[in-house]
Amino acid sequence: MTPDPRTALSVNLNKVALVRNTRHLGIPSVLRAADICLRAGADGITVHPRPDARHIRGADVRELHALLRANWPEAELNIEGNPFHNLMDFVRELRPDQCTFVPDAEGQFTSDHGWNLEADGLRVQPLIEEARALGVRVSLFMDPAPQHMAAAKAVGAHRVELYTEHYARAFGTPREAQVVAAYAESARVAQAAGLEVNAGHDLNRDNLTAFLRAVPGVREVSIGHALVADALELGYAATVQGYLDCISGAA
Repeated sequence: MTPDPRTALSVNLNKVALVRNTRHLGIPSVLRAADICLRAGADGITVHPRPDARHIRGADVRELHALLRANWPEAELNIEGNPFHNLMDFVRELRPDQCTFVPDAEGQFTSDHGWNLEADGLRVQPLIEEARALGVRVSLFMDPAPQHMAAAKAVGAHRVELYTEHYARAFGTPREAQVVAAYAESARVAQAAGLEVNAGHDLNRDNLTAFLRAVPGVREVSIGHALVADALELGYAATVQGYLDCISGAA
């Protein structure tokens, strides 16, 4: 993806696949959703293929990779997952633009914490090195803890993705200022260490602009659940434009 001072929007399509998987009709189409979102201005597509394939499946990842390479070469494919489960198979096969290492357990309901690199750093570092050697940018899913950013740099990550559920829960409450300050400081420390910063989890049209104003320099936000929920009411294209407006409003 061409460097851009504007925060990039990556659309996570897991929930589109989740709905599709409740029947055997192939609808809604993950590929069609990706195409509409990219036509509407999204900068990339994110998928998180879990080992149980309850939403995004291996075939989806490969078909999306082919779609983006053929029709949207400027768009970014970001594949998320646990590198100790199935993520590295996709990284080796497809060499996406970015892979996001997430410390999920198998069958976990949703991502709910970042890496503990004191415990896992030595195990994860060789896999980061392998992904880098394949030309894949590596982002580590991290809690907003400034003291842990240097460890992410030390194990070789290009970026950190700040886990934003804590912010989303505090948004609009008396705790918001205190909580968002931890994100701003984590981003500042990460950037000072030479890392770029992504963010994701429970960001939505209500809280996104305020987050980006408070946490400058975020390179990319990955948004899935709220964006797909909005699209059920507004349509994909209008929803993507709404999120792009939120990003522009923070500039």
